Amino acid sequence: MDYEKAMRIALERAKFGELASGDVPVGAVMLNKDGAIISMGNNQRELLKDPLAHAEIVAIKSASRSIGSWRLEECTLVVTLEPCAMCAGAIMQARIPRVVFGAWDEKAGAAGSMWDLLRDPRALHKVEVVTGVLESECAGVLKDFFSKQR
Repeated sequence: MDYEKAMRIALERAKFGELASGDVPVGAVMLNKDGAIISMGNNQRELLKDPLAHAEIVAIKSASRSIGSWRLEECTLVVTLEPCAMCAGAIMQARIPRVVFGAWDEKAGAAGSMWDLLRDPRALHKVEVVTGVLESECAGVLKDFFSKQR
């Protein structure tokens, strides 16, 4: 699978979300077992006034509708920012076997920085985590966004 190509698409989704609604620029794409994109998502919390509308949740829900199952056992989630605890829980509940992310989230990340829920040995579902794909580009988009907010 070409994770860099998928991450570039996730970055475009992140930028789209920022421009469309002023949401924090986080983007996600879901790949099927062949590496084809079956869903995309970007943060929509501001747009929908919904605290659950993280890019990962949007992509997971769309992928489930796309394949007609809540079990995403043959999928890979590619996301520009390390998933938070809520998204990590959703990833495990959807049985997603692999998550690829770009930038670390030192304040709220749950895939190795603050917590490591996805690889917790006590968890029923373990997730392979691939980190650092286009990390500087992913971090740069967020840094630019927050510098404009200040």
